[in-house]
Amino acid sequence: MSDTITLFHNPRCSKSRAALNLLQEAGATVDVVLYLETPPSRETLARVTGQLGISPEALVRRGEEIFKTDYQGRTLDADGWLDALATHPKLIERPIAIRGDRAVVGRPPEKVLELLD
Repeated sequence: MSDTITLFHNPRCSKSRAALNLLQEAGATVDVVLYLETPPSRETLARVTGQLGISPEALVRRGEEIFKTDYQGRTLDADGWLDALATHPKLIERPIAIRGDRAVVGRPPEKVLELLD
């Protein structure tokens, strides 16, 4: 398993900042991905949702304006949600920490510490 933890990070999000801080305090090597500036590909999102053990729809932030205007009330299959997440990375729940074949959503931020076991 890789020692590096990849963190899909939004520095404007307090939960994301807290998760990054926890990992750094624990001495983890963290590869920070500013996913709003460098959005993950559809393929990456498919892999990450698989690692998380959730559907792409479960990764959607429903409070975002783009969700309310473009997706609320719509029924999409997994491919449709992957397309939506890749097109609108603001919809991606954050933070996501990935180490090897394991991933967690850092809500609460302490969840990211599970990857250090």
